[in-house]
Amino acid sequence: MLADRRSIRCLGIDPGIGRMGFGLVAQAGSTLTAVEYGCIETPPGDLLQKRLLCLFSSLEEIFHRVSPDFLAVERLYFGRNTTTAEAVWQARGVVLLLAAQRGLEVFQPKPAEVKMAVAGNGNATKAQVQHMVCEILRLPAPPRPDDVSDALAIALTGLAIRSVQSRLNPAGGPAPC
Repeated sequence: MLADRRSIRCLGIDPGIGRMGFGLVAQAGSTLTAVEYGCIETPPGDLLQKRLLCLFSSLEEIFHRVSPDFLAVERLYFGRNTTTAEAVWQARGVVLLLAAQRGLEVFQPKPAEVKMAVAGNGNATKAQVQHMVCEILRLPAPPRPDDVSDALAIALTGLAIRSVQSRLNPAGGPAPC
């Protein structure tokens, strides 16, 4: 479903090196619409630089096709698995580079902020977040894989953060302390 271009469009990204979920959500007044969503997958046996290039090329095409007004990419937290964390941080860097090349504003919510914004509870389960994504966006079932549903939740959170910031600082410029 195509959204009206008078709407504001946020591209949410769930960063990952093997699978990167993306979801474009448009807001027109109080109506929220999932415009396009999916998952970019990279072959696990490929060299890291080849996987990053695959993400870059795929995201570049998505950015061109969906023309987001701004971006929301989840801020990462990893406890112990630093090898996985390093590759995901590099994948996240690809997203931030593409946003910078296009001059797009980027919001970076933490996982608990995404859960709070979408499910009303910073400790919500994945199933609760997926259920609320379906309710808010009127989807018949949670998009698969989970990375896609997460990306839509991140886009919804980006729209909420931007809305609050614009109310607190309607003239633009730096946000108040």
